[in-house]
Amino acid sequence: MTQDHTTAPDATPASPAPWRPSRTVAVILAGGTGIRLGLGIPKQLLKIAGKPIIEHTLAVFEAAPEIDEIIVLMATGHVPDAQRIVANAGFRKVTQVIEGGDTRNATTRIALDAIGEGDVNILFHDAVRPLVSARIVRECVNALWTYSAVDVAIPSADTIIQVDENDCITDIPVRSTLRRGQTPQAFRSGTIREAYRRAEGDPDFAATDDCGVVLRYLPGTPIKVIDGSDENIKVTHPVDVHLADKLFQLAAAQAPRLTDRRYSEELTGRTIVVFGGSYGIGHDLTELARRYGAQVFPFSRSTTGTHVERAEDVAAALKTAFEATGRIDHVVVTAGILEKGALAEMDEETMERLLHVNFVGPVTIARQSLPYLQQTKGQLLLYTSSSYTRGRARYALYSATKAALVNLTQALADEWAEFGVRVNCINPERTATPMRTKAFGEEPEHTLLSAEAVAQASLDVLISELTGQVIDVRRAPGEQVAAVPAQPGAQASEQLSAGVDA
Repeated sequence: MTQDHTTAPDATPASPAPWRPSRTVAVILAGGTGIRLGLGIPKQLLKIAGKPIIEHTLAVFEAAPEIDEIIVLMATGHVPDAQRIVANAGFRKVTQVIEGGDTRNATTRIALDAIGEGDVNILFHDAVRPLVSARIVRECVNALWTYSAVDVAIPSADTIIQVDENDCITDIPVRSTLRRGQTPQAFRSGTIREAYRRAEGDPDFAATDDCGVVLRYLPGTPIKVIDGSDENIKVTHPVDVHLADKLFQLAAAQAPRLTDRRYSEELTGRTIVVFGGSYGIGHDLTELARRYGAQVFPFSRSTTGTHVERAEDVAAALKTAFEATGRIDHVVVTAGILEKGALAEMDEETMERLLHVNFVGPVTIARQSLPYLQQTKGQLLLYTSSSYTRGRARYALYSATKAALVNLTQALADEWAEFGVRVNCINPERTATPMRTKAFGEEPEHTLLSAEAVAQASLDVLISELTGQVIDVRRAPGEQVAAVPAQPGAQASEQLSAGVDA
């Protein structure tokens, strides 16, 4: 006898079964070719802040506890590139790296086939949005308990106009009802599959995003919108590369400080070599790191007779630290000199000293340090100043060498990534150090950053996983610092070039 499933007219409709997904899958859409950026490689492979854009993006979903699995849809011909990035970074949640389709919609269909049947949460995210936050990922997944489709958007700060084929305005929608869409876009698997099933029968089907497919072909389905963020930009145009790089710098500078116990856990047993460690920031960094258990070896011209521009002096310093502890985890270069004066009036000896200490020295230290840092997967930390962004009159060579160190940082971060060695650069604002006092005299206390604050920020970078970044260090609001008198007998060449900004 066949069971009758007919519902009586007055019967109460059954409540829908609660949503019980078996897993949550993040689909990283990396099919772009980089044409608008004018690149010869897909834009998701372009490096920002020392890593390919797609690696930054994958790291967010790898770290998100809400995500169980990651599938990458890569541009045609570049699947091996993405596979190498996944392998080198050790991303364990990535289960598949496959070729995407010719269009966004075709790529989504490929992703759905790769995921397979069953009830699954699916998040589609642009690979070239590397600054998506953990908060956005979490809220997308949480919203799927209530809604079957979820979008991410931010309010429009600009007035949006609608135009006709002659570029004449036909309408100006009310801005308060408008949002700028971002990703991820999240769905219950049954919903997005059904939307695409219905779209297959439409010969005029075209959509630029997956929520648009649901909106058009499942019009009765509510699509929940959660708040995105201004930082969650899509790297599409050349200016976006620079914006994203700066946003990573700001995020690094705003990283929360650890507790004393955590600093001790991170630094105890590590060996740090500081070139230029007698005064100013180098001295404060030495004392701070020792307080947390690191073995620190400071070298300078006055205390150890170490000239950073001499390869034999640098080699001897590194050998001393290695023989004492059997390892070198971090090499810090705070040595630098600031000589003021018009370039046309500067004597040859002064120019040679400035160029050799400020640039040849860091280059020499980098070359000599690599074999040691390879063993520990350590970090080289350099220092620039705000003058690297625009040369300053009367210290042109100083500004030029600081710009060179920024380029050196970014280049070495790329070169040394295969060795697991990180390279970063600190960019402090005007800092109260003996070198600055010697060059500029006494200045109002409230206008200068303390050397200790720069040392603390430097320590945070050393124990981070950052690489290829120029980290700005700025005074906290209301911070007061004491003027630093020049140390008796201190030579400018032993001081940190502490963010001179005239």
